[in-house]
Amino acid sequence: MAGEADTTIEVLPAVSHIPRWLAVSLRFARQRPLGAAGAAIIIIMALAASLADVIAPFDPLKTDYARMFQPPGANHWFGTDAFGRDVLSRIIYGSRTALLVGFSSSFFSATLGAILGVGSAYFGGRTDLITQRLMDVLLSFPLIVLALAVVAILGSGIMNVILAITIPMIPRCALVVRSTALSLRRTPFVDAARALGFGHARIIFRHMLPNVMAPYLIMLTAFQGQAILLEASLSFLGLGVAEPTAAWGLMLRGAAVEFAERAPWMAIFPGVAISLSVFAFNLLGDSLRDALDPKLRVS
Repeated sequence: MAGEADTTIEVLPAVSHIPRWLAVSLRFARQRPLGAAGAAIIIIMALAASLADVIAPFDPLKTDYARMFQPPGANHWFGTDAFGRDVLSRIIYGSRTALLVGFSSSFFSATLGAILGVGSAYFGGRTDLITQRLMDVLLSFPLIVLALAVVAILGSGIMNVILAITIPMIPRCALVVRSTALSLRRTPFVDAARALGFGHARIIFRHMLPNVMAPYLIMLTAFQGQAILLEASLSFLGLGVAEPTAAWGLMLRGAAVEFAERAPWMAIFPGVAISLSVFAFNLLGDSLRDALDPKLRVS
C-alpha cells in the first residue's frame, strides 16, 4: 500500500574473511588428519628449536658431576647423563641440530636431484644415458654405506655430515623427477618455447622445473626424516656431530651399553625424539603425496 514503510530486509551474501592459506590448511587437516598430526609435531619441534634458549631449563653443555645419573624427577624431568647434564635441555637443543641437518641436506639433495632429473629428461640421448648410469652407480650403495664413505673421507663435523647425507639422496630425487619431466618434454608449451628461440636454461628453469614441483615437495619432505635418521646414525657411530654439541644420535652414543641398566633414560628419551620426528615427517610426506598426486587425490 502507498505510504507504508518498506520493511524489506536485504540479505547480504556472507563474506568469508578466512585467509586462503588458513582455508587450505584447515581443508588439509580435515581430509588428512594423520598428515596434520605430523605437521603439528614438526611445528612443535621447530618452535622448540627456535626458542631453546628460553624454554630449556638448563645449559645443555654445563656439566655437574654431583648430579650424574640422576633419574627423572622434579628437578630434571628427563634425568641427567654421565656428565650431570640435563637430558631434557640437550633434547631441546638437539632439535636444532636435527632440523639444520635434515632441512639442509634434504633441500640440497632434492634441488640438485630435480635439476639433474629435468635436465636429463630434456636433453635425452647420450646426456640422459650418462646421467642415468651415474645415478644407478650411486643407487647401488645403501644410504648409510655411501654416507659413511663420504664422511670417512671428509671427516666429522656438521657441514661434512650435511654433504655426506646430501650425496646419496640426489639420485633418488633425480629418478622420480625425471619420470615426470619425460612427459613434459614433448608438451606444446615446451615446443612453443623452443620455437620462440628460448635457450635451454630458460626452458628448464622457467618452464619445466615449475611443473615438477609436486614430486619435488614430496621428496623434500620425505628426505628430511631420512636425513635426521642418518645424522643420528652417523653421530652414534662417532662419525657425525662431535661432543659437546647437543645431538640426539650423540646422546644415544653416550648412553652406551654400560649405562643401559644404570640409566636407561639416557637412551629412551633421545630414541623417542628421533622416532617421533622421523614418524612426523613420514606422515606429512605421505599425506602430501596423496594430496598432490592426481591419481590419489580425494574428490
